[in-house]
Amino acid sequence: MTFWEREAGGVHQRSSGLAGPRSPSDAIVPGASPHNAVAVSTLTQTAKRLVERVRPLWVRGEVGDFKAHRNGHWYFCLRDATAQLRCVVWSSDTRRIPAPPDDGMQVVAYGQLSVYPARGDVQLQISALDAEGDGLYEKAKRRTIAALDREGLLAPERKRALPLRPRCVAVVTSLDGAALHDVVAVISRRAPAVQVVVVGARVQGDGAPGELCRALDQICRWGRADIVIIGRGGGPRDDLWAFNDERVARAVAACVAPTISAVGHEVDVTVCDLVADLRAATPSAAAEAAVTDAADDARRLRALADLMCDRARRRAVTCRVRLEQAASHTHTRALHHMARQRARFRTVAGQLDALSPLVTLGRGFAAARSLDGTPLLGARDFTVGKSFDLVLRDGSICARTEQVRPS
Repeated sequence: MTFWEREAGGVHQRSSGLAGPRSPSDAIVPGASPHNAVAVSTLTQTAKRLVERVRPLWVRGEVGDFKAHRNGHWYFCLRDATAQLRCVVWSSDTRRIPAPPDDGMQVVAYGQLSVYPARGDVQLQISALDAEGDGLYEKAKRRTIAALDREGLLAPERKRALPLRPRCVAVVTSLDGAALHDVVAVISRRAPAVQVVVVGARVQGDGAPGELCRALDQICRWGRADIVIIGRGGGPRDDLWAFNDERVARAVAACVAPTISAVGHEVDVTVCDLVADLRAATPSAAAEAAVTDAADDARRLRALADLMCDRARRRAVTCRVRLEQAASHTHTRALHHMARQRARFRTVAGQLDALSPLVTLGRGFAAARSLDGTPLLGARDFTVGKSFDLVLRDGSICARTEQVRPS
């Protein structure tokens, strides 16, 4: 039974030549004779239905003639040494492919064979595409890193220091993953007083980037987290790819609180790791970096107190020695100053004594003063009958002028 017989539901023999119907069944079977020839559109639509019965499959080949249409679709050919196949990736499927392929790149494509009726072309409608090795993923990652670097989001100087004593740590990860358990366990053991707020999000799959961005936006609008940890446990490259998404990286960079990225294991480095303020090798390491151990803090405080007491004792001893030295020096300087002052006093006293009128009186001289104490220095200061005092060495005599004899 031929394809047309199956389509028509009857049984006939294939016509040979352009003669009329050889049997009555030829008259009712489409395309069996010139009289009932099928339209091109009917043929291509029928071929489309026939080809699409082949289940989706993986195809390997080299990309050629790649074109990205403005409507979002990708068109290219897959070819090998002897054949080529037209391919299309609809815009709805391009979002699941990390980056468009380059001409000459060896890829494996998963898709459904079909026929484009308008042209009668057989084409492969691709829904998944991957370069052999890490080609497409590395290309997409490099493009994202370059875009973020041009905007300065990877610059070391924009990275913020983590607060020393956070009161609240927000965690963005899957609610079902081991990463959440590890983070909560470490923080509870090291700093039981720290509040842990968990915002659940998918960490792999098509919807993961959107959920991660929404979770970070919720934390920013809440505004009470001191540190934000975003991450997940290890896994294959495809499972970690959400953390290489440019939207997630920008959301991490825009977070109002300092961020710690902990994606996968130590060997896994994602774009989020490069944008975050701190990259931790594992979720447990992120929790250790976020909070300090309370027991370690107590030990450090005791050690600091002992150090301060020891330094205070040493300082007191040093100050006592310096004070004793200063007192001795001050006493010595005081003695020297007193000796200098005493010698100076003696000199001045001798000078005053040499100028003192008492010394003159002591040599037998006398001094005359009026009754009001005014010195009488010459004969013109005396008049006959004027009373005055005559001061001697050991007292004074009240006298009166009897006669004035100028020299």
